[in-house]
Amino acid sequence: MQKIKKIALLTSGGDAPGMNAAIRAAVLAAYHYDIEIIGFKHGYNGLINQDFFNLTPKQVHGLINQGGTLLKSARCKEFHHQDGLKQAANTLIKEKIDGLIVIGGDGSFTGLLKLQQYWQGQVIGIPGTIDNDIDGTDYTIGFTTAINTAIEAIDKIRDTADAFERVFIVELMGRHSGQITFNVGVACAAEQVLSFENFNLSTEKDRADRLTEISKHIKQAQKNRQSSYIIVIAENLWEGGAHQLALDLKEHTQTDCTACILGYIQRGGSPVAKDRIVATKMGVAAIQTLLENKTGVMIAEQNNTITTVSLSTAIQHKKQVSQSLIDVQNNILALSEQSKRQY
Repeated sequence: MQKIKKIALLTSGGDAPGMNAAIRAAVLAAYHYDIEIIGFKHGYNGLINQDFFNLTPKQVHGLINQGGTLLKSARCKEFHHQDGLKQAANTLIKEKIDGLIVIGGDGSFTGLLKLQQYWQGQVIGIPGTIDNDIDGTDYTIGFTTAINTAIEAIDKIRDTADAFERVFIVELMGRHSGQITFNVGVACAAEQVLSFENFNLSTEKDRADRLTEISKHIKQAQKNRQSSYIIVIAENLWEGGAHQLALDLKEHTQTDCTACILGYIQRGGSPVAKDRIVATKMGVAAIQTLLENKTGVMIAEQNNTITTVSLSTAIQHKKQVSQSLIDVQNNILALSEQSKRQY
């Protein structure tokens, strides 16, 4: 193993429950191997602005159960330009950093790859995003907690939907991935799961056809005296979002439809056990990977085993929602032909 003397750590992009657990693990592992570790604040902005502090075991004590990130996070416009990348590289050179660990998503990893053009140190990525849309890893830090948070919220919404015999449309995060939407939809027994994987809305006709289909399904549920109807929808899917879909459905069904956007609540809160464990394993693995003189890789979990994949592979956007999960939802909708015959 090559002797690493000093490393840096930062969190970038959207926060995810478990980031603090990964920070804690990396700090404790670094001290175990007698490596100095510093943390840059506010993502890549900290590199450009030379905003950092020493990380110690004392600082990360009791951190594992806290949401958010001790290092804070932010987007960094300057990192999209050559001058910003050079300034960040100069900071790393000035502080004599041997390795840089970045906890974040695909945008953060893209920035890390660009930084390699101007800095020759080792770079390691740790996947921290609730979207679970990073290639090469079964789970990203924060995904499981986000699902549990959404499930808890929708279970409560179901109570109100039952009480008012109303249609609720719940919009979930995920940008252009249905990982959260499908997992939450199935777990909450949603009557409809609308996501990129099972909805093609490329034309006005597609949208109109789908609106008619959903409206018929709602009317059938009402006919069968079903007291509530939950639709979960991925953000960025329906033009105008959940609120517009609620208006469209009300016009087609003459039924009150209420939109509920969970939003940032999905990114907060204390991480569940799985996220704490995954984050801890990844944080330790990041330090060990640096010691093995590897660079340009992301720490990943595949089949419950920690491994590495190249950063260029991690950002390819090929990861898909499990087809079995899609099939389950599409085949067990509340008003199947069998259930219709039972009424």
